[in-house]
Amino acid sequence: MRKPPPFDSHFEAAGSLAEKIAVEGTYCVAAIGAFSGDETRSSDEVFLEQNACFQAHIADAVALDAQLAELVFSLDRLTAEVSADLDSFRGLTLREKMAGWVSRQRMWRMYTERVREAPVIERLLDLLTKSDALARLIAGQRAALTERHKAAELFLVDIVEQRRRLVVSIDIARLKMKELNAKALTTQGRIGVYGNRAHWEQMEAERRALKAEAERISAGEHEMRDDSQRRERFIGLFQAFVDSLNGRIAACNALLRKLLIDVEERLIIYQAQVDTDRPGMKVRIKPELFPDIAAPIRLFEKGMLVAQDLERRKSRADLEFARRFPTFAEPPPETSGAPLIDTARRSFRFNLPFLRS
Repeated sequence: MRKPPPFDSHFEAAGSLAEKIAVEGTYCVAAIGAFSGDETRSSDEVFLEQNACFQAHIADAVALDAQLAELVFSLDRLTAEVSADLDSFRGLTLREKMAGWVSRQRMWRMYTERVREAPVIERLLDLLTKSDALARLIAGQRAALTERHKAAELFLVDIVEQRRRLVVSIDIARLKMKELNAKALTTQGRIGVYGNRAHWEQMEAERRALKAEAERISAGEHEMRDDSQRRERFIGLFQAFVDSLNGRIAACNALLRKLLIDVEERLIIYQAQVDTDRPGMKVRIKPELFPDIAAPIRLFEKGMLVAQDLERRKSRADLEFARRFPTFAEPPPETSGAPLIDTARRSFRFNLPFLRS
């Protein structure tokens, strides 16, 4: 099993990188919006500068997504550790077995009290706190990415449309040049054949005018072609940026989906650990205390979390997570359906088995 790094230091590093990326992303979007505004510098100079900035931003974004995936992964591993610790003391102690010789109810009461006094609940609450902070960071990234993607895509569409109009104008100019050159050639062929000297001079003047107009259009066509090639060069750079934003939005969706399903898993472990029907046992887990993971907590409050349903959805979320972040893919278990935690209570109060894929 891959060992995750300490959560707190890793989370702080991800937050700092997210702030840096926000500045870089704002610059990149502004650069796309101001594409045609800088006429004082050469196209090559601007491209080299912006290409370096855009590529650095994309590289930083990939690093941040990997850090966020590492954080989601680390919480999942910590959950597995909590579950393993619970399993480690699920068996009856000698004292509890001796009490069972006299009263089986007393034996299970002693067992239940021992399990509930374990520090697992505090660890689960700490995991929920970390999950809430991480969900806030990922959701904030997704919102910022969506806003940048919308603005950058609108700017890019405008640049592409301007290039399309340039290509049409270039085609029209080439047709016009071909027509003018053909007329000039025809006029040149008529000089000295028809009419008198004055007529020949008039036709020569017409030929020169046709050639001059063709050269003027050719110069304009050359400028438009250079502009079109310049736009094509930058469009490739801008498109890579927009594609990276779109890919990161999808990555954030996958991260949030897995994180929230993992939160459900932590809540089910908590639910199996304590008697949530007893007054005050749910008071430490309220939506207002964990606003960024409020959705699964509302299900928890209503008693709508079902372990068997969670297993299926968690399996799908893990597969999507592993597809997008293959570094964190777990090797397939030797046997499917291995229990996350044996929650089957021998007590008359509980019977909540659930499995982990």
